Amino acid sequence: MADTTGNLFGQALGELGAVLDRVDGRAVEDACRMLAGARRIGVYGCGREALQINGFAMRLFHLGLPVSVVGDMTMPPLGQGDVLFARSGSGETGTVLTLMKVAQAAGAKNLLVTAQPGASAAALADVTLTIPAQTMADDQGARKTSVLPMGSVFEGALFLLFEVMVLRLKTTLDISAEAMRARHTNME
Repeated sequence: MADTTGNLFGQALGELGAVLDRVDGRAVEDACRMLAGARRIGVYGCGREALQINGFAMRLFHLGLPVSVVGDMTMPPLGQGDVLFARSGSGETGTVLTLMKVAQAAGAKNLLVTAQPGASAAALADVTLTIPAQTMADDQGARKTSVLPMGSVFEGALFLLFEVMVLRLKTTLDISAEAMRARHTNME
């Protein structure tokens, strides 16, 4: 049993590494600059991918950035100088497309992370981060390439991408680990 499990860990880690090796570093830097310069940041995602972007929102808050989660009752309006950071693996998620249009109409910039850079959401984005990974949209039949189920490769890559972005932003903004810790909640 341990050999099989160990092999699955190796396969999954290999897949994640191969995906992240193909992420455009310049796009990551552009995204970090956009977030660092934003007046306000709103983040949005659905399903398990929302868990990843919401975790990233927490880290942006720890960095001292003005971030809110779309759908939370404390989310302020977005407008000029603001950024909507949305994720849609397929690039066709209806709520993402609608929110990107609303943000754009209000004068905010759209930052997108997707697996499909040719999809509708990318056409609405000012900056697109592409994670070239299998999502739920292409996890069946001959298109299935991952040992992991459904969109797990994309979701795992999101977590690692966001952690690297936190490191880049920490350096760019010159924020210490102590300052980040001081912003962590004591309500746990």
